Amino acid sequence: MTNETTTAAPIADGPAGSGSPATDFSLALLRELARAGVTDVVVSPGSRSQALALAAVALERAGGTTVHVRLDERTAGFFALGLAVESGRPAAVVTTSGTAVANLHPAVLEAYHSGVPMIVLSADRPDELRGIGSNQTTVQPGLFGPAVAFVRDVQAPTAGGGDVEVDAVRSLAREAVAVAAGHAGQPGPVQLNVAFREPLSAGLRAEDVQGVPDEEVDTDRARRRVHTGLPVAELAPDDEPATVVIAGHDAGEDAERIAWELGAPLLAEVSSGARFGRNLVVAYRDLLREPELGGAVRRAVVLGHPTLSREVPALLQRSDVETVVVRGPGADPYDPARASRPDAATTFVSDVRVTGRTTPAHRAWVGRWVTSSRALLGDGDAGPDLDAKRSGDRAERNRYLRDEVALRRRPVDRTMLVDAVWGATWPHDRLVLGASQLIRVADAHVPGKKLRVHANRGLAGIDGTVSTALGIAAALERTADSVGTTRVLVGDLTFLHDLGAFVTGVEERTHRVQVVVGNDAGGAIFRGLEVAATTPDADMRRMMTTPQHVDVERVVTGLGWEYRRAATWGDLEAVLTDPAQRLVVEVPLAG
Repeated sequence: MTNETTTAAPIADGPAGSGSPATDFSLALLRELARAGVTDVVVSPGSRSQALALAAVALERAGGTTVHVRLDERTAGFFALGLAVESGRPAAVVTTSGTAVANLHPAVLEAYHSGVPMIVLSADRPDELRGIGSNQTTVQPGLFGPAVAFVRDVQAPTAGGGDVEVDAVRSLAREAVAVAAGHAGQPGPVQLNVAFREPLSAGLRAEDVQGVPDEEVDTDRARRRVHTGLPVAELAPDDEPATVVIAGHDAGEDAERIAWELGAPLLAEVSSGARFGRNLVVAYRDLLREPELGGAVRRAVVLGHPTLSREVPALLQRSDVETVVVRGPGADPYDPARASRPDAATTFVSDVRVTGRTTPAHRAWVGRWVTSSRALLGDGDAGPDLDAKRSGDRAERNRYLRDEVALRRRPVDRTMLVDAVWGATWPHDRLVLGASQLIRVADAHVPGKKLRVHANRGLAGIDGTVSTALGIAAALERTADSVGTTRVLVGDLTFLHDLGAFVTGVEERTHRVQVVVGNDAGGAIFRGLEVAATTPDADMRRMMTTPQHVDVERVVTGLGWEYRRAATWGDLEAVLTDPAQRLVVEVPLAG
């Protein structure tokens, strides 16, 4: 971690100055961040950070940034994370001093482990007020520990001094953006801890605030990159086909290409960005346990961060499997073999280039996986027979009608829920999956489809899922001029854990977000723990599954969102196309 103290050179206090060095410095810093490609600023209200907040909105009016106000810092951090996930560029998140900064820690950790760029602008007391018990003052530089690779403790600006400050601020802003975006290493969060003395801000006249023209915005500088310094691996299809390509979270579309060129089955998690194509194997977890398929694997090429199965790490821990890992943007290299075999020789590369051609044997290898997967999944719950609907036989037509009514009245289980949400989502939409049992059901069941799917899998926590989705929606709607919907699928505990996301100021923009809550009144994911077999049911319920009976309708309507309840398949099918902009759909789960 780079942790340095930067002395802010004096601010020019001329005709264009506001009379407050804090305001003048804040405006200069935000302008330079905008010029370096940071065009989104997320703000939570606070006294010590008022100069940054008011300068941000003044710059927004002048044309140079987009401001998003969130009422608490934890949701602000995850909102900034979502903006960066969708745009590929860091967003700045502004907080006041004290516990406000610490409330960013969950989002900062997720950004670090997922390799998502973020710039924390934390306001602080000046040196003379530190260490003397001053109100709302703690040690903020380095508060996030190793999760932040770049920290600058910027001393309080003072009045007078000329033009040298602009160059210093520009250098500071560009360095912070470059580190966050991953110009020379892994992308992730950075911290600019800025001290301010009173007067903490002053009014800004419109004529004193210059916008940032589009031609001055260096979006390429802010674009997320991954510089690993690792070689590109040249791989050929194996002589005796025994390779699989594993696509974990955020693997990207390259995984599908590599699998095709290698003649290898594609084992792609639902949030990999590669869950499509002719080589896709949906039921990969079951097949990895089968000796004739999983047991025959001798080489695995891994992209992204696999987190949704035990079978994948078990495969990579085998001594007879050669593992090639394409190093992604996360903080830690994916190397499960090292946990059980410290001498394991995983090969890390920056990319894969496939040489040579596949043969009929490779196509047969892939075919066995794909055919076996389809056989395991079957046809699912087949709908009514459409031929019967068109039959000339009245009895057959009546049977069709009875089947259709029965289907529409059927209670919704987890598989039906993920099927419906997956089916309603299209490439112009975005799908965000919470860390609950539902993402695992989706991963085991939904077919291939080229969608943008996100999940906070860096640490796989339930924190901030809806806030992240709102940030994704904000970036999607602005940058793509999209008519798509950002759909969020969460369990009830993940929903309750981020209720702050639903609280926004009345002057903030609204976004096309549909939050689908699979409500089984507790943490279903814990029911599968091994300890459940030897622990009293009452103890598991109270301490692990934590059943709850929250009136979701009253909660969300009280916070200004629309509410729908979908207790049957027919209800769910209808509500997922509801045009409401801010909608929560509660789905009571059967079983």
